[in-house]
Amino acid sequence: MAASRPRSRNASQSPMLGLAQAALEDMKAVNIKVLDVRGLTDIADTLIIASGNSDRHVRSIADRVIQAAKASGHRPYGVEGARDGEWALVDLHDIIVHVMLPRVREFYGLETLWAQPEASAAPAAKKTAAKKKAPARKKAPVARSAAGPKGAGRRPAARKPKAKT
Repeated sequence: MAASRPRSRNASQSPMLGLAQAALEDMKAVNIKVLDVRGLTDIADTLIIASGNSDRHVRSIADRVIQAAKASGHRPYGVEGARDGEWALVDLHDIIVHVMLPRVREFYGLETLWAQPEASAAPAAKKTAAKKKAPARKKAPVARSAAGPKGAGRRPAARKPKAKT
C-alpha cells in the first residue's frame, strides 16, 4: 500500500497557495482559477489553472512558479510538459498548478472536469433527467416462416453430368 501524502488542514490558508498565485500574477498569467478539490480526489487539495499567451509564456510562468517554490524552501514533487510549452504541470505537494495555452485549456476543460456539483443543482438535474426518459416501447414481433425468406435455404437442383460422346 502506498504511503499517503501529509495533508494540510486548510488549503485556503496554505502559504504555498499564496506563493503560487503571486508568481502567476507576477508573470501576467491569464484567467487564473483556483479549485478546491479536497472532496473529489486524494492527489491534491487545490488545483490552480492558468493560461499563457504563447508557448514561451507558458514555460516562463511555470519556471516562475518553480522558482518561487524553491525560494520558499519547498521543492516541487514534479514538473511535466514545461519543455513543450503547450501545457505545463507543477506539483507543489497539496497544490497542482496547470499552465496551458488557451486552446489546450478549452479542449481539455479541466474547470468543468474538477468542478464540484452544487447542492441545489443536483436534485433539479435529476428531476429533469427523469422527465426526459421516454417510456420503453415493445418491439413488434417479426413474422418468420420456418423456411425463412422466399427461396432461402433451398439448394439449386443438382445437375446431371453431361454424357461424354
